[in-house]
Amino acid sequence: MISRKNRLLIIGGIITLGLVGVILLEAPEPTRTVDEIMKSPEKFIDKEISLRGEVLDGSIDNTSMTFLLHGSNYNISVEFIDASVSNGLDDNRTVYAQGILRYSNGEYFLEADLIKTSCPSKYEE
Repeated sequence: MISRKNRLLIIGGIITLGLVGVILLEAPEPTRTVDEIMKSPEKFIDKEISLRGEVLDGSIDNTSMTFLLHGSNYNISVEFIDASVSNGLDDNRTVYAQGILRYSNGEYFLEADLIKTSCPSKYEE
């Protein structure tokens, strides 16, 4: 027979292994920059990605529900038709966008589910 102490140790070990497994299996996708994604976008097509970039000045189009995110060298269009958008989506604002990268008509775009904006600086004019 297994003693009570040993049973508790075994149960504790199983629970610990289960928790570690859940953490490893459910690890969040790392946030990437526009430039990282657009260097080889074919690897990310139809996959859930998290993207960080700055809204290109004058690119927000509320009729088509799109805007452009830019990095140092590349731009990507973000479609936010069904996205949850935080307040403050504006030109030149740093944005975190989560969604699925799509390819259509020769262009890559992010079909966003979630868009979060950075807080405005108290030092901005």
